[in-house]
Amino acid sequence: MQNRSLRRPTRPVLASAAVAGLVLTLGPLSTPAVSAHPTTAPRTVASGLDNPRHLSFAPDGTLYVAESGRGGAGPCQEGPEGGTVCLGASGAVTAVKHGRQHRVLTGLPSLAAADGSQASGPSDVSMTGNRAITVAVGLGGSPQTRAAFGPGGARLGTLLTGRLAPKPHLEVLADVVGYEARHNPDGGEDSNTSGLVKVGNAYAVTDAGGNDLVRLGKRGTGSTLAVFPDTMTEAPPFLGLPPGTQIPMQAVPTGVAVGPDGAYYVSQLNGFPFTPGKSTIWRVVPGQAPTAYATGLTNVTDLTWSGDSLYAVQLADDGLLSVPEGQLPKGSLLKVGRGSAHSTVAGELVAPYGVAVRGGTAYVTTCAVCAGAGSVVAIVLR
Repeated sequence: MQNRSLRRPTRPVLASAAVAGLVLTLGPLSTPAVSAHPTTAPRTVASGLDNPRHLSFAPDGTLYVAESGRGGAGPCQEGPEGGTVCLGASGAVTAVKHGRQHRVLTGLPSLAAADGSQASGPSDVSMTGNRAITVAVGLGGSPQTRAAFGPGGARLGTLLTGRLAPKPHLEVLADVVGYEARHNPDGGEDSNTSGLVKVGNAYAVTDAGGNDLVRLGKRGTGSTLAVFPDTMTEAPPFLGLPPGTQIPMQAVPTGVAVGPDGAYYVSQLNGFPFTPGKSTIWRVVPGQAPTAYATGLTNVTDLTWSGDSLYAVQLADDGLLSVPEGQLPKGSLLKVGRGSAHSTVAGELVAPYGVAVRGGTAYVTTCAVCAGAGSVVAIVLR
């Protein structure tokens, strides 16, 4: 993703770069209306985070936040946007409880530009009990991309698992990039691990680069649960194509959650040109084609169930290409209804990304494309 150095796309179509480094420019685009839902003002519960993305609770009420980091000194190579990204061990996981925060895992792989933008690294975290942890680590590329970063980049594009105590230790549980290279479900070899949820002894993982949902377990076991289709959308004027020309927009799945019916629910960011109102929340039953559960959304990055209520985060309410040069997107937390009826729980959130709910309160990562300025805010649900 990208924060302060926002610029015009240098390539006509951006695929999984939508998650690894979002390009935000151009004039305003229209978006479907969403009804307001009054709430109390967000309260900051964690700050000073490096590109915070997804988050989740442990049984004891501790909130764990995946930080994609700020890259490092290198090796370096061309990133998904065309600029240079460098490897560093700045990825982390932060724990938040009783008003205090501290990093329980550090030294995880991270890719970013020199200013900390375009960060890709730890993207989601899942706790089994209060000590066993699994971390999804993104990449935004192929096995060759990863290999070019040398030994320090070997854990990019993987699921890492281990225990936090007595001493933190992680090992590779599954190679998401390797699965994409071997199976390539959507026909384009690109992988960017985004969200995960534990199901039995395995994990359901969204691959924002591979445009799929896969099930991965120990010893390299895996299967494809769903492949998400491209959407045809009107080309933006700056591409210079005839008016009305339709171009494909990739799905870019982001978050995944298990619903009260036992099905998987997957949020969709959409790739370039990030058209407002074109994001879908998909319902996935293994062995069946994915079906649309909710439509008319915009640039959705995460979702979670609380009882029978579904909540989702929109990164940019008006679409990513509507964000003025040099500014961050404004998004929202929504209560999502089946079909196209949704209500705003909290709006005007700065670059929101992940969401977790506990005890009638939603916790949302904000400034999720910011190095050193990311935060988690608490929003009381009504």
